[in-house]
Amino acid sequence: MSFRTRPRLRAAALAAALACGLGLLPATADATADGSDVLADRAPTPALTWADCADGFQCATAGVPLDYANPYGAKIDLALIKLPASDPAHRIGTLFVNFGGPGPSGVDRLRQRAKWQWLFSDELRARFDLVSWDPRAVSHSTAVRCFSTSAEQEQYFASFPEMPGDAAGEPAYFHASKDLADRCQQQAGNLLPYMNSVNTARDIDLLRRAVGDAKITYHGISYGTHIGAIYANLFPNRIRALVMDGTMDFQGSATGHGNAGTTLPVDTRQDVAGGIAETFESFLTQCAAAGPNCAFSGGDVHAKWQTLAERARQHPITVTNPDGTASTFSYSAVINLAGDLAKPEAWKDNAAQLERLYEASAVTAKALSPKGEPYLGNSTEAFNAIQCGDSTVPTDESTYSALATSEDARVPYFGRIGVFDMMSCAYWPHRAVQPYRGPWNRPTSAPILVINSRFDPSTPLKGAKDGIAELAKARLLVVEGSGHSTMYVHSTCAEKAKRTYLISGVLPPVGATCGIDQKPFDPA
Repeated sequence: MSFRTRPRLRAAALAAALACGLGLLPATADATADGSDVLADRAPTPALTWADCADGFQCATAGVPLDYANPYGAKIDLALIKLPASDPAHRIGTLFVNFGGPGPSGVDRLRQRAKWQWLFSDELRARFDLVSWDPRAVSHSTAVRCFSTSAEQEQYFASFPEMPGDAAGEPAYFHASKDLADRCQQQAGNLLPYMNSVNTARDIDLLRRAVGDAKITYHGISYGTHIGAIYANLFPNRIRALVMDGTMDFQGSATGHGNAGTTLPVDTRQDVAGGIAETFESFLTQCAAAGPNCAFSGGDVHAKWQTLAERARQHPITVTNPDGTASTFSYSAVINLAGDLAKPEAWKDNAAQLERLYEASAVTAKALSPKGEPYLGNSTEAFNAIQCGDSTVPTDESTYSALATSEDARVPYFGRIGVFDMMSCAYWPHRAVQPYRGPWNRPTSAPILVINSRFDPSTPLKGAKDGIAELAKARLLVVEGSGHSTMYVHSTCAEKAKRTYLISGVLPPVGATCGIDQKPFDPA
């Protein structure tokens, strides 16, 4: 499989578009006769030429407008991948899958995950072509790249300051975060105003037309739920079936409620720190119950964690890894390890590392070595380009400093994560901040299925419930497990409910829950 590794813009058309000004899109657009966004309907349908790209997959490239206000102007490329339905005679259509992030490659993720039974069963794959793509800004598509080479990128991020564990580390972190925003403006400033999820929703509708489906069938995971909610409100009568898996508070993410968009960072107003703390408590409880199957289970796990955190706060801790290399963990690194809870299958390894840290003495860390070309791995840059374009945030550094203190008091250990994890957005070019501002509650042609874990460190259940309340027609299915979305929390029950809905349109009963296939510390 081969895709272009540099942004592809048709130069003459791009020059014309920029000569006319940025043409920034309004918060809400005019609508067509069926209530849909008129800007997408004015754009030409891309032609898709699918070609085999190994292991039963097919790949294609779609040309879509850079600026939907100028639909016949500059074009950008979207890279697509498809796993054709295994039972063509009973094929229903295309299931578009966005794996979230934002930033990672959807092309790579579908190739890796299309045959995960707990995510896409044989029955589901029989009835649908599975299609994913790299959204604008991402990897194989026209991408936002803030560095000239992969070596420069790797060296830059290897030396990027850690999320500050106390006030002393904040100035360097602020400076580096601003520097990243400035680099992205210098390297990709002509792209940034158009890399938002409103345009991605419009891209999805063009892709729907390109594959010949009258209405969309869509599975959005994590940040893909935000894109799905925007699509549902731009194109409310074009929904065949729409699954949101690991869901957020959509208005809270975009502009906040009340004045929160100017006073609280995105993950603080989404209370991601609270979600991490709840999930970490579940981690400790399950670890203690697992006994020897959890390496961190010896003694009082809560007391051990508090001791470890305080030791790391006083000085860095160095451990010897199983492969013989050494790694040094600052306080921030220990907190980030403890909060890395999205994938339950990784909990055993995380527990083992926490145990090594608990017992460790200091040695010298080993530095990262830069990777070579091609420069496809732009997930950090794409994350910022999309997330910062999609959300309003405070821009005063003093706001973040004050919140770091108050959030650490409210949610010990993890409060700062929600404050600082999108810091570059505070410095993002103003003209590139183009969030969808609603409405969020337009009646859709089909109800929406929302799936969320009981304890989710990335999209807390409370946020999912807030998101459902913003939608016109949606139903919640709670998975009684810990971790982020059914991509990582394995539940055959949830996959069956999702499959039934996607195939037949039948929702699970009100108040339904699903169990999980295996607990994180169960024997392999």
